[in-house]
Amino acid sequence: MRLARTVLAASVLTAISSATFAQQTLTGTVTTVDRINGTIAIQQTQSGTVGANTGGASERFKVQDGGMLNTLHAGDKVTESVSETGGTKTVTKLEKQ
Repeated sequence: MRLARTVLAASVLTAISSATFAQQTLTGTVTTVDRINGTIAIQQTQSGTVGANTGGASERFKVQDGGMLNTLHAGDKVTESVSETGGTKTVTKLEKQ
């Protein structure tokens, strides 16, 4: 009985933590906007380390609401909330800085 409670508690904690990390808030620079396909490529901003301004690769995301792309252009600094479902990363919130 004690083992069953321990296993149940561990599974509940795992479920809570995975739901918490399912959505991330990130900052970066827009590198490509594809309004036709509803995708955007963003180069993430590195934080707090020596050499942080060295560029990394851009990552492409689907955009939940295509209307978010109408005012964005390559080079814009943005803050985005990203959700991952089934291996597909989708931008759920996008704000130009």
